[in-house]
Amino acid sequence: MKYAKTFSAAVVGISAYPVEIEIHVELGLPAFQIVGLPDSSVRESKERVQAAIKNSSFEVPPRKYTVNLAPADVRKEGSMFDLPIAIGVLNAVHEIEMAGLSDTAMVGELAFDGTLRAAHGVLPITAMLKKNGFKRIVLPMANAGEAAIVSGIDVIPVETLKETVDFMRGLLLIKPHIVDVPRLFEKASEEIIPDMADVKGQAAVKRALEVAAAGGHNIIMLGPPGAGKTMLAKRLPGILPPLTLSEALETTAIHSVAGILSPGHALVTKRPFRAPHHTISDAALVGGGVGVVRAGEITLAHHGVLFLDELPEFQRNVLEVLRQPLEDRQVLISRTRTSVTFPSNVMLVCSMNPCPCGNFGSGVRPCTCTPMEVSKYMGRVSGPLLDRIDLHVNVPAVEVKELARMQSGEPSETIRQRVIQARQIQHDRFRDRPDLFKNADMSSADLQRFGKPTPEALGFLQKSMDKLSLSARAYHRILKVARTISDLEHEDYIQQHHMAEAVHYRDLDRPYWNG
Repeated sequence: MKYAKTFSAAVVGISAYPVEIEIHVELGLPAFQIVGLPDSSVRESKERVQAAIKNSSFEVPPRKYTVNLAPADVRKEGSMFDLPIAIGVLNAVHEIEMAGLSDTAMVGELAFDGTLRAAHGVLPITAMLKKNGFKRIVLPMANAGEAAIVSGIDVIPVETLKETVDFMRGLLLIKPHIVDVPRLFEKASEEIIPDMADVKGQAAVKRALEVAAAGGHNIIMLGPPGAGKTMLAKRLPGILPPLTLSEALETTAIHSVAGILSPGHALVTKRPFRAPHHTISDAALVGGGVGVVRAGEITLAHHGVLFLDELPEFQRNVLEVLRQPLEDRQVLISRTRTSVTFPSNVMLVCSMNPCPCGNFGSGVRPCTCTPMEVSKYMGRVSGPLLDRIDLHVNVPAVEVKELARMQSGEPSETIRQRVIQARQIQHDRFRDRPDLFKNADMSSADLQRFGKPTPEALGFLQKSMDKLSLSARAYHRILKVARTISDLEHEDYIQQHHMAEAVHYRDLDRPYWNG
């Protein structure tokens, strides 16, 4: 009877936890069994491990092999346990002296020929291992850059099972992988991104997008087809402040677990822009799934932009599940055995036509819809959801002959600098509140403390509330937007003209749009 132990890790949500892999070998009918709540991909590991061992010129006698993945009460999924299982089997069968197994963790999928394939979730795994006192992690070469972002733990990149065995036996020296994090951010600043200067005209809409970016506010654009709504939305990330290191690490962890981290990109250095199709399901939008809970589009857009084009075309139930994540900035998904929390701090950007034909109120082409059709179309987006969108902006149609006469507007970088200055003002304002980063995050109690409207501005808002029959939530949204506008103008107090502009950004609350 022989026994060996190796260490690996697994991920639940976007958090990692250590996994002990115990290998027990005894005489009996040849068998290879994996226990410890493995899913199908983990159970199939036995085929990959046995083939990789044989094709790496190692011999394994026919015995009864039992592999236990502890803790046994947490379901394991994925193929990342292949490498530590193989190393454990070789250590148990051949009693190969391998130094440092007790403070070394391993992850990686094995191909039949013994080469290693990349694993998912390496960044949160490496951070967790460092926190738990592990000295090194052995992983596929493709994951080395991502893991090396975490300092204080040696990242050992390997390409084959044979190479891993030689390293653990001390027969092969592999230097820990190192990445230059500041250089990664420099490379990101050199990349070409869509520029606001590409969009001619629409100065008022660009102003609204600047306000939204400065305060992190949600925004909806309403206008006919071809007015430039999608083009403007795609340029919004270019005027947002650059990701901080902590934001980049959190975003990278999310993308790593989801398996969408771009090859060769160790760190996500640009704000995400996610634009799901209107046929998306509610589980795909906010997260869920059968068995293993996976992040939805709202989490993949964390610290970035979630763009919902043609908003009324989304299923009503899909839109309604957005309400709580937008309010709480996180998604809680509960299952019988576990609950998983995903972050969802996004800027929601929506666009929609004013009616089924798209021409209602455009002034360029006649609308062919009946008043009932217009009202029904607008009614596909519920009032409670619209209440959670701070800025409602009308995007007018631009005639082709006018485009030729128009000049390009400000470049994105110029607008971004103003946004960064406004965000810095907010950072200084909230310096004693670590849970607050931008105006959009303020609660009603925070508005009482930080809003600072002048009596004239407050009186204007109260009159507007009565005239437009706005909700209490809309009242607070207007105050937040007005606070952002005053920050853009470096004003300590919200003036009446700031409030007037903020009220103007509530187009969809007006009776004109509600039939």
